[in-house]
Amino acid sequence: MTAKKKYSKEFKLDAISLVLEQGYSRAEAARSLGVNANMIGRWIKEHSTDEEQAFRGNGKLTLEQAEIRQLREEVRRLKMEKDIPKKGDGLLCQGNAVKYAFITQHKKTWPIALMCRLLGVSRNAYYRHRRRHQNQPPAPEHQAMLAAVKDIAEASGYSYGARRMKGALNALGYPVGRRKARSLMREAGVSARYRKKYKVTTNSHHQQPVFENVLKRAFTVAEPDQAYVSDITYIWTQEGWLYLAVYIDLFSRRVVGWSMGSRMNARLVTDALQMALWQRRPTAGLIVHSDRGSQYASNAYRRLLNAHGLVGSMSRKGDCWDNAVAESFFASLKKERVQWKHYQTRAEAQQDILDYIAMFYNSRRLHSYLDYTSPNDYESAMVELKKAS
Repeated sequence: MTAKKKYSKEFKLDAISLVLEQGYSRAEAARSLGVNANMIGRWIKEHSTDEEQAFRGNGKLTLEQAEIRQLREEVRRLKMEKDIPKKGDGLLCQGNAVKYAFITQHKKTWPIALMCRLLGVSRNAYYRHRRRHQNQPPAPEHQAMLAAVKDIAEASGYSYGARRMKGALNALGYPVGRRKARSLMREAGVSARYRKKYKVTTNSHHQQPVFENVLKRAFTVAEPDQAYVSDITYIWTQEGWLYLAVYIDLFSRRVVGWSMGSRMNARLVTDALQMALWQRRPTAGLIVHSDRGSQYASNAYRRLLNAHGLVGSMSRKGDCWDNAVAESFFASLKKERVQWKHYQTRAEAQQDILDYIAMFYNSRRLHSYLDYTSPNDYESAMVELKKAS
C-alpha cells in the first residue's frame, strides 16, 4: 500500500497564503504545488475554523503569530485602498466604461470587488459589461497578438525577451518567429527589464567533513527524482536579510523544496529538503548536490540524507560551475523579481518569493532548457508520453 503523503505546516500555510492572501484560485494553487484542490480547501477550512489549533501534527501558530498575520492582512487591505485611487487618478470623474476598462486591466493586481467599491460602480454591472463585450466579434489577429504580448509581459513581470515571448505566443496559437516577436514587443511598448546581477556565497571555510563531487556536472538526467541541486541565497529587506534555500530537480528544473527564514543555519536546508521529500517521495539513491557551505556539512543535514538513503554530493572548492543550475535559478529570481522590489518586511519578501516559485517559475515561466515550456508542463508531458509508450 502506498504511504500517505505528509506536508509540513510551512507548506500548508504557503498553500493557504496563495489563495487567501494572493488571490489565486484553489485550482491554480493546487496545480502549481502539485496537490489536490480539495486538500487545499480542507486546509483553508481547518485554518479558518481555529487558526491557533490548525495543523497540530506539525505545530501551531502562537497568539502573537496569529495577531501578526491579522495585522499583515489589514495593512495589505489598506495599502490596496490607497494604491487603487492613486493608480486610477481622475477615474472617478470618468464614465463607467473607462472604469470597467481599468478594472479589467488590473484584475490580476487587485480584487475586482475592492476596485468596484472604490470606483463607485456595481460589481454586477461590471460583469454584465464584460459578458457583453466577450460576445462581440474578435478583434483582428494583429491587435489580438499585441494584446497577448502585453498580457504575457505583465504576467512574466517584464522578464521575457524575444525568445521566450516567441515561445509564449506559439503556445497561444500564434506561429511567429523571434523577429516577429521582437517587432510585436516593440510595437506594444514592452521589453525585458535588466539590472546587473550580483553574487552571494555561503561560508565554505569550516572544518566539517565534505562530500565528494558525485554529480560531476551531469546536469541532464532521464527521469525525475534522480538528482537534485541545492543552494542558499539572501534577499535584503528593511527588517534585515531573508535567507532562501531551494532544491531543484535536474530532470525538469522544477523547484521541489524551499524554505525561508531570518537565519542561515542547518535548519534552513533541512526544512527545504524535508519539503522536497514530502512532496516527491524519492527512492533511495537520489543524488543531492550542493556547494560546500557549513549548513550542508552539518550533522543534521547528514542525518536526514542517511535516513532516506540519499547520496550527498558537493562542488569542488571554489568552483561555482559545479552547481551552475542552482546558481542560474537564483540569477533568474534576482533579475526577474527581487531586483525590482523594495521589501519593507521579511514577510512581504517571503510572500513575493513564494509567488515567484510556485505560481510563476514552476507553473508558467518558459524555460529555455525545456524547449520553452514550464517545469510543471514538462513533467506532465513526460508522464503522458511514458503512459502512451
